[in-house]
Amino acid sequence: MSDADPADLAIHARGLTRRFGSLTAVDHVDLAIPRAAVYGFLGPNGSGKSTTIRMLCGLLTPSEGEAQVLGMKVPGEAEALKREVGYMTQRFSLYEDLTVRENLEFMARVYALPRRARRPRVEELLAEFDLGVCQHQRAGTMSGGQKQRLALASAVLHQPRLLFLDEPTSAVDPQNRRDFWETLFDLSEQGVTILVSTHYMDEAERCHGLAILDRGVLVADGAPEKLEADMDATVVEVEGVDPSAARRAVAGTRGLLSAAQLGVRLRILVGREVDDPIAHVAAALEAAGIRALPRPARPSLEDVFVAATQGRYRRYGGPGGAP
Repeated sequence: MSDADPADLAIHARGLTRRFGSLTAVDHVDLAIPRAAVYGFLGPNGSGKSTTIRMLCGLLTPSEGEAQVLGMKVPGEAEALKREVGYMTQRFSLYEDLTVRENLEFMARVYALPRRARRPRVEELLAEFDLGVCQHQRAGTMSGGQKQRLALASAVLHQPRLLFLDEPTSAVDPQNRRDFWETLFDLSEQGVTILVSTHYMDEAERCHGLAILDRGVLVADGAPEKLEADMDATVVEVEGVDPSAARRAVAGTRGLLSAAQLGVRLRILVGREVDDPIAHVAAALEAAGIRALPRPARPSLEDVFVAATQGRYRRYGGPGGAP
């Protein structure tokens, strides 16, 4: 975790844990998220991302550990925190039988905006999120991209300092996802801290910082480029041969973490306990009668994810040990 001054952090959590009976959904997670950062949560389904977010915004009480969010303790000061936080869920959670404008006007009352400020703020959001042309349309009839913009507009209506976004782009097309992320960076430049969970590697690469969760445990944490550098594995690619045959040839070899076909290439992840991964892969291929020239490749976040969830990220106790 970062050594940053707690005063510079939007979120500072230590030992955050949540149990449901005998199930530990989140297991002693430490987080240090700077203010005005776009910070990503990456992990498979059931890894504890949503549970962590709910604890941080005061919707769930931790079983153990502590957290400060915008300088306020949760859950102790959760009521005060609500006024400073916006929350956008994976599923569209606004009123489908109300129009766009009616949804925003209703949320302005929910957030207790002063009466004279409501209309100007609604007008501002209609323009900012390109919703003016459909302001009289019922929300239930809108496209996925329009619903997404309306949900985000509602989440920032009260001008929160912190946004929690729980897989917000799962139901929209690539162009809408791209536009959505441009909006997030605009908000970040205005001083808003954003914590976003995602399944998309291209989205994770956009984040200033990234936390990878696996079965409730924080297995990697840092800037994307640092995570790639700290990965305790080597990426090897094989091209110009039958990738399916090559994959069968390397299966079961010492140190193999994964072998994934990417078109005509085979991308292989080898643990660093193997002294010469290039020669190691070449020998496995040759033993199967496949002549090829494996080459090293630059790690991707997908490689980092695979390595981290197999304990091959140095900082959290993989074979490389502590940095």
